[in-house]
Amino acid sequence: MPLAMLLQATQIEPLPEEAAATATELADTATAAAAATAHEGINYIDLMLKASLPVQLIVLLLLVGSVISWVIIFRKARIFKLANRDADEFENRFWSGADLGKLYSGATDRNRRVTGLEAIFEAGFREFARLRDKRGFDARAQLEGAQRAMRVSYTREVDQLERNLELLANIGSTAPYVGLVGTVFGIMVTMHDMLNSGEQTGIAAVAPGISEALFATAIGLFVAIPAVWAYNRFTTRVERLAVRYESFAEEFSTILQRQSTIE
Repeated sequence: MPLAMLLQATQIEPLPEEAAATATELADTATAAAAATAHEGINYIDLMLKASLPVQLIVLLLLVGSVISWVIIFRKARIFKLANRDADEFENRFWSGADLGKLYSGATDRNRRVTGLEAIFEAGFREFARLRDKRGFDARAQLEGAQRAMRVSYTREVDQLERNLELLANIGSTAPYVGLVGTVFGIMVTMHDMLNSGEQTGIAAVAPGISEALFATAIGLFVAIPAVWAYNRFTTRVERLAVRYESFAEEFSTILQRQSTIE
C-alpha cells in the first residue's frame, strides 16, 4: 500500500457531536458579543452634540424651563414652610390671652415685616382703632371698616402665596408639547437625510436620528412631571392657608364685635 494512501486511511475525522458543540460555542460567543454591544450605555451628551440644530435649541429651551421650575419649587417650598410656622406661632400668642394692644404693638414693629395671620390682624386692629378714636362712628361702622381692612390684607397675602404658580403651571403644561416639537423635527431631519442619500438604509442609519427625536420627548416629560406635581401640591397648600386666614379673620371679627358692644 502506498504511503499516501496509508496516511489518508489513518487520518481521524471529527465526531459530529464535537462539531456541533464547537458551532454552538461560536454562536453563543457571537450572541454574547452582540448583546454586550446592544446594552452599552447611551452617551446622552454625544447624542445631543450630534443632533440637528432645531432639536438642540428645543432641548436647551426645555432645560432652561427645568431650571426655572426647580428654582420656583424650592422657593415656594420655603415660603409655605415659613407661612405655616408663622401662623402657628401667632395663633399660639393670640389665643393665649395676650392683650390685643400688645400684639398690635409687636406687629407694627418697624424692625420686622409681618405676613400671614399677623398681617391680617394688624390691618384689622389698626382700622378698628382708627375708627374708634373718631367721633360719629358707631360700633357697626367700626366693625365693617375692620373687616374691609382684613379682606384687603387677606387678598394681598393669598396673592403673595400664589405668585409664580402660574409660571409653574405653564411650564408643566407646555413642556411635553415642546418636546414633541423636537421629536417631529428630529424625525423630519432623519427622513430628509435618507431621501437625499438616495440609498436604501437600514435601522443602523436611522437610529441616531430617531434616538435624538425621542430624547427630546423624554426631556419634555422630565421637565413637565415635577412642575405639574409641584403646582398641584402648592395649590392645595394655598387653599389650606387661605381657609386658615379666612377663619381667623371671622373669629377676630367676632372678638372686635364684642369689644365694640362693650364700649
